[in-house]
Amino acid sequence: MIPRTSIKARSEILRGIRRFFSNRDFLEVETPLLTPHLIPESSIENFQTELVSPYEKSRKLYLTPSPEIWMKVLLSRGSGDIYQISKSFRNSEQISPVHNPEFTMLEWYKTGITAAENMEITYQLIQFLCRKETPPEVKAPFRIMSMEEAFQDFAGFSLEENLAYENLLEQNRRFGIPADETDDWEVLFHKLFLTLVEPELPGDRPLVLNNYPSALETLAAPVPGTPWSDRWELYIRGVEIANCYTEETDPDRIRRFYTIEGKEKERKALVPVHTDSSYAEIFQTFPACSGTAVGIDRLIAQLIDKKDIQGVILFPLNDILA
Repeated sequence: MIPRTSIKARSEILRGIRRFFSNRDFLEVETPLLTPHLIPESSIENFQTELVSPYEKSRKLYLTPSPEIWMKVLLSRGSGDIYQISKSFRNSEQISPVHNPEFTMLEWYKTGITAAENMEITYQLIQFLCRKETPPEVKAPFRIMSMEEAFQDFAGFSLEENLAYENLLEQNRRFGIPADETDDWEVLFHKLFLTLVEPELPGDRPLVLNNYPSALETLAAPVPGTPWSDRWELYIRGVEIANCYTEETDPDRIRRFYTIEGKEKERKALVPVHTDSSYAEIFQTFPACSGTAVGIDRLIAQLIDKKDIQGVILFPLNDILA
């Protein structure tokens, strides 16, 4: 049973989030949780359902893994700065202290800024939401570290010099991490990162890890002249809390992403999904902007000094299924 103090804290923090963005002239929006198509993301498994109607044929629908897909449509139509607190759904993940298949996400987009500038908004938000029980390592100024620095410090080798597939495979084998030629580039990278780097990330204050390899297919804009994408993730006490991009705005790059990730999705997804190849057309009128997604349950747990999101989600799935 979740104590009333945790319920009250959650309610106060959600009100604080709305106050923070309202004070900065963001518009709160609500977009569909049910959608007939998704952005293809090969690293995410989705939930599928079905619209059953006596008046028309049945249609497959999906629960959104984030509000991104429809928020970007609003941006392309001139909404300006927007935010949303939304339920999101990810399938085929363990139920754990930091995972629940249904969770709450905060996502915002501010026009005319980059991911680096969005970092300051994220810091201000966390400072605004801190409480008397919030641990000092949650309140502290952000430490900024590049993915290259993290690999050099904690894995002992340069990621930039080992971005080739054969090099990543060899590095996995050198550290005794099971890997072979059936693993694709992304799998090899994540095996190294999750085994050697992420567990060693310092937790004495919030850590921003930036400049992810652009070989990881995302909708983040590239950093010109480098092998990196303009993206960062925020870790607090070793837990991933937020993900931020300078958003890709080039329709051709969006089409390429849809092609590559769509094929990966078709190849390995446990739940096949429908994608809309015409989605790239919204980027003809899409503004320069940066978007940040924050796991609200994880953030609340940090703010009220809990280690387990099951203690801040009012009805975690493992309780409902018990």
